[in-house]
Amino acid sequence: MEDAGLTEPGVNKLVRTAYHTLNLHSFFTTGPDETRAWTIHVGDTAPIAAGAIHSDLQRGFIRAEVMSTEDFLKYGSEAAVKEAGKFRIEGKTYIVQDGDILNIRFNV
Repeated sequence: MEDAGLTEPGVNKLVRTAYHTLNLHSFFTTGPDETRAWTIHVGDTAPIAAGAIHSDLQRGFIRAEVMSTEDFLKYGSEAAVKEAGKFRIEGKTYIVQDGDILNIRFNV
């Protein structure tokens, strides 16, 4: 890459351009066993994001517990984000932001 004068792999630019063109972005879910990224459209609400994970989550959506990736990386843990007052509880009208970390609460 250095010899070709590139600062990042071409596939990264391709994916970023495709996401932008298709009006997409990602949010994350995380737990003790895995962290996963989910792709949704820009402007989607929390229940629609929950539906990207599983239709039951969308149907029984109660609320989303939200923190930003930036805050999580800055503070180092969910507990530290909560202590800093950066952890939020959002309802059905919340527009999911690129890089949000969501914990979906639901009842089916």
